[in-house]
Amino acid sequence: MSKAKCIMVQGTMSGAGKSLLCAALCRIFAQDGYRVAPFKSQNMALNSFVTRNGAEMGRAQVVQAQAAGVEPDVRMNPILLKPSSDVGSQVIVNGKARGQMSAAAYFKMKRSLIPDILEAYNSLAAENDIIVIEGAGSPAEINLKADDIVNMGLAKLVDAPVLLAGDIDRGGVFAQLYGTVELLEADERARIRGLIINKFRGDVEILRPGLAMLEEKTHLPVLGVVPYLRVEIEDEDSLSDRLDTKAAVKPLDIAILRLPHVSNFTDFIPLEQHPLLGVRYVQRTRQLGAPDLVILPGTKNTMDDLRWLWESGLEAAVLRLSAAGTPVLGVCGGYQMLGEQLCDPAGEESGTPCTLRGLGLLPTTTVFGTEKHLTQTAACVTTEPFAGAKLTGYEIHAGRTEVWGSAFCILADGTPEGCVQDSVFGTYLHGLFDTGELTEKLTAFLCKRKGIDPAGAELIPMEQYRQQQLDLLADGVRAALDMPAIYAAMGMQKGDNT
Repeated sequence: MSKAKCIMVQGTMSGAGKSLLCAALCRIFAQDGYRVAPFKSQNMALNSFVTRNGAEMGRAQVVQAQAAGVEPDVRMNPILLKPSSDVGSQVIVNGKARGQMSAAAYFKMKRSLIPDILEAYNSLAAENDIIVIEGAGSPAEINLKADDIVNMGLAKLVDAPVLLAGDIDRGGVFAQLYGTVELLEADERARIRGLIINKFRGDVEILRPGLAMLEEKTHLPVLGVVPYLRVEIEDEDSLSDRLDTKAAVKPLDIAILRLPHVSNFTDFIPLEQHPLLGVRYVQRTRQLGAPDLVILPGTKNTMDDLRWLWESGLEAAVLRLSAAGTPVLGVCGGYQMLGEQLCDPAGEESGTPCTLRGLGLLPTTTVFGTEKHLTQTAACVTTEPFAGAKLTGYEIHAGRTEVWGSAFCILADGTPEGCVQDSVFGTYLHGLFDTGELTEKLTAFLCKRKGIDPAGAELIPMEQYRQQQLDLLADGVRAALDMPAIYAAMGMQKGDNT
């Protein structure tokens, strides 16, 4: 049985652009006729996805799978860490939660997960021509290198050639790249086949003297200067620039509460694409203003973030807006907060047994337990003004919610889901705007309330828009990189049948 070739992208820091470079390479190799799969051994992110078989994985590898034209598979991300506090995370292995761990406890046991990592990687490698591997953070974190399983440690395990990327947009890219290379061991430096300067704005000719000096000092070729590409592709997590959007510049104003442990904000990217919908994220009451819609998003720690809503004054502000008729939508953890009571009898969600009052805008009660609900599903909205909208999406939640009011939608198996009361809507369904049907009905509803004519504001279907953006990304990266050198680094020539 043949085994795939591979290429690994590591970065000088978090946010250097590894995820999008990997997505671009997945797209390029797929366009060139190869069977491609992405891989990241360990991902730390709160944006996650549920596969067809009910396994949870990071969304970065989902986007990369979409770029490669293949279905997301949990083998592409065998370990997912979902931070629940500054010092602890939920540890998910092969798509299933293994519980909460402190950073110290996880650091001690993570090498025991190497068999899981290799099993996932080897099975993908047996089915594909090329594996595009993404590192995490920086390979030069010298305090963590001894037990590394995601950067050079993984590169050694799977014998991967490495591309090292630095972010010039933040400044100091030459020091980033040179310093990273110098902090590596000789055998690790030998794995690097080339350097990439990412997110460049300006005239590349001005950069040439620096590139020559960098090559001289590192003895490594610069394989490309990738421009700052303005493409709309899902961000991996809280480093996303979109979370810094504070002002709406379109006729309709949607305010999303930027919770401390916000998760799956990718649910709302389809709203940003609509020509009439302005989406912004708020953390303080003075930023909230008088939006046309308030959204409470998902969260990895519902109880702590509910307390934050109280302390920040945003709970009181949302209640005032709702009382005045402003629509409110809660998704997953945000839906739970909108209820009357949240109970955590064993401390599974918050770490301490407790019962908290919710915002009281929906007639629901949520009880947290140990079992996590993971499923893909389809649904149809049953309540006005969104009745008839067909949805596809997935659920990721530990709480079980008892509902005494009307359902928001009906799932494909006939089960009522979510809750509605007056102009307050709640649902567990992530990806609810992806089909576009709910987006259009929501826009029409908000336009009618504000006296705006929605005619002429056409929305490109989300999947079509996503594919267009992935093509733009691949085109920009292909034009910037020395692709023959990258193929050569893998021991291939374009057109080889591996």
